[in-house]
Amino acid sequence: MLSNYFTVKKDGGSHEIVIQKSRFIGTIKRVESEEEAQAFIQELKKKYHDATHNCSAYIIGEHDQIQKANDDGEPSGTAGVPMLEVLKKQHLKDTVVVVTRYFGGIKLGAGGLIRAYGGATSQAIQNIGVVKRQLMQGFSITVDYNLLGKLENTLRNSDYMLETINYLENVAFIVYVEAGKESNFQDWMIDVTNNQANIQPTEVKYIEIDVDRTH
Repeated sequence: MLSNYFTVKKDGGSHEIVIQKSRFIGTIKRVESEEEAQAFIQELKKKYHDATHNCSAYIIGEHDQIQKANDDGEPSGTAGVPMLEVLKKQHLKDTVVVVTRYFGGIKLGAGGLIRAYGGATSQAIQNIGVVKRQLMQGFSITVDYNLLGKLENTLRNSDYMLETINYLENVAFIVYVEAGKESNFQDWMIDVTNNQANIQPTEVKYIEIDVDRTH
């Protein structure tokens, strides 16, 4: 498993731009398989069955082993490949994009098409948003109530992710730590609590962190 990677927000979405009277609708979704990507493309082709073109690109797999681009009738290399290049340039994984074009009567030329399809993809990604999926180890930290205030404050001001606090017979903090930093966290926790905490590993999972790519 990768320690972290970038992808689009889970729910995906669409964003429209107009270039020389042609409408370009970029629709993006996170997918886990080529079958899921193809099903999404077919779904969009049905939804926009009256469009001039429904061009697509996707990149799937831990090592980007599945990469496909389709120009759907546009001149070869002017649509699908520029869209795929945007996904690669932004280091996105498990992502499919369909750019739907309604022709507005003005031809854009090869260079114009490349810019239009690449631009529609970039703007859709920016509009929908990117997340960093970080592999993290969960820990349950159980302490007496007299350490509640100190530990909560310390955790909230740390680089570790405090997910929940369970108020039981003792207080249990559920904390997530980046993969590879577990021993540092445990040493730090022993120090912070004067070895008064019961530290138990829980599950390993990906945590999603919003990424600002507007700059």
